[in-house]
Amino acid sequence: MTIMSEAPVAGGPYRQPIVSAAIELTVRSGWSSVTMSKIAEIVGVSRQTVYNELGSKSRLAEAMISHELARFLSVVRDAFERHPEDLVEAIHDAVRGVLELADDNLLLRAIVSATHGADTELLPLLTSRAGSLLSEATVMLRGRVRAYGPPLDASQLDVAIDVVVRTVLSHIMQPSDTPARTADALAWMASRVLGATTARSLRHPSQD
Repeated sequence: MTIMSEAPVAGGPYRQPIVSAAIELTVRSGWSSVTMSKIAEIVGVSRQTVYNELGSKSRLAEAMISHELARFLSVVRDAFERHPEDLVEAIHDAVRGVLELADDNLLLRAIVSATHGADTELLPLLTSRAGSLLSEATVMLRGRVRAYGPPLDASQLDVAIDVVVRTVLSHIMQPSDTPARTADALAWMASRVLGATTARSLRHPSQD
């Protein structure tokens, strides 16, 4: 498994290595073991450089979580770009890609599995960013889906997108099936709402 990614991190030249080192250390030893001194040693810079880039441990945590959540939005963008003519397939690939990334995301798993001590300090930050992620994902999907000309008015489209996004987020935190089967189910549901008639939309997930 890998915990590194190509998701951009704004800031100075050491910000990306610092955030990546913090993710690695959190996964390996827990958030309580992360200190600016340890991060500086891993990256090969002074502790002051770490402070200059991030400012505090709390801001470091926010940068780590933002970095990982940005990867999810990137997966969604890529899925829609792969299927410019098929909205159901785009939704299917976006859902599956996001859930597979969540399943293989060591930082997210480390945060969610934390049950005691200072590690739980990351949970409130994850929760607060979830609201931002919901808004960002909804805005992105609204623009993407409208480009396909679905037979829904603006308010109906917002309801459909909100249901899909919230369902995916719930499966990230507590999956009830495999990413593939969950993606099949949500794509089938989306096809019913959109009145789509692709090959995937004609097959109920229970028939697989």
